[in-house]
Amino acid sequence: MPVGIVGSGQLAGMLAEAAQKMGLELHLQASDPDDAAVALAAAAVFGPSENGDATTQLAKQCKRIGFENEWVDLEAIQALEVEGVEFQPCAEVLAQVVDKRQQRNLLERLNLPSPGWCDLATVVSAGGKLPGQFEFPLMAKAAAGGYDGRGTEKLLNRAAFEALLMRVDCREWILEELVNYEKELSILVARNSAGEISVFPLVETHQHQHQCEWVLAPAHVNHGVEARARSMAVSIVTAINYVGLLAVEFFLSPQGLLINELAPRSHNSGHYTIEACVTSQFCQQLNVLSNQRLGSTALLVPGALMVNLVGFEESNNTYQEQRNLLQALPQAHLHWYGKRLTRRGRKLGHITLLLQACDPVLRRREALELLARVRSIWPNPA
Repeated sequence: MPVGIVGSGQLAGMLAEAAQKMGLELHLQASDPDDAAVALAAAAVFGPSENGDATTQLAKQCKRIGFENEWVDLEAIQALEVEGVEFQPCAEVLAQVVDKRQQRNLLERLNLPSPGWCDLATVVSAGGKLPGQFEFPLMAKAAAGGYDGRGTEKLLNRAAFEALLMRVDCREWILEELVNYEKELSILVARNSAGEISVFPLVETHQHQHQCEWVLAPAHVNHGVEARARSMAVSIVTAINYVGLLAVEFFLSPQGLLINELAPRSHNSGHYTIEACVTSQFCQQLNVLSNQRLGSTALLVPGALMVNLVGFEESNNTYQEQRNLLQALPQAHLHWYGKRLTRRGRKLGHITLLLQACDPVLRRREALELLARVRSIWPNPA
């Protein structure tokens, strides 16, 4: 039976590639017939991810449906579930993780540590007075819809706070304490309908302008930190009966490990798994969706570096020369997303470089040397 994915961005494209290798028939709900993922899928219906009518059309073809983004029509999904369509995760669970406010409420209920937060509207109704433990600088985040740095702002002072209030609807934003962290980390956990759970290696992520720049796998942290991250990820999916693939992002801070955000889908921090793990994150999401046993998440190599290739100009250039140079790097695997237009900050592809050093210190040095070579070919947006 075909399985469905709501969305048609680069994650859907890599899911479609994985489905081909697994012999699965994958149908997409696509925004545009020209989206690169459409050509890789077995079939598609058309309409934005939040279009419930298009999701209903997809449900006529597929009885199990997953997601590649969070912009969905929860009411339409709930109605389809009553008719017997299985969504992964289901609407009740999805509602707890697609909204950052609900994420924070969930983590508080589960007694899992995360940055202090409050509703922006609560601060406004108090005449702009911050809660007692809050002080500038702070982070402001859109409760829903933010991605790749959009919907996230660092508020350095009161003036920046007042400027934000003039641009946004305060009811749709939250404030968070700015965490003085040592590292940002991420982990992927999969859980199927039988309750079987598998966890991928903990990785280090590095952000540039609030957008993921590179990922190093595995993270160089002590065993206690890794065990704690795995435990928290497993606790979340078990407590809420989560079915699907979940990404959990962390801050490693002086206060310990704090959960930053959750993403109910395959994730940028897991792209390295395509070449570096026995089972990729995309195959694992499809294993859950097609009701197959979960695959091994073990690393095939000592480590891997994944670097995002982000647009640095407005152009329709295919960057073939740069792509050729990137592919010539040692142990390099280039993924180009086939997007028609380039703009600053848009993810156009990624490159994974397999690392050979077994010692974590030498492996990080190897990764940073390769990162410098990538950046000599493909610059970051200034």
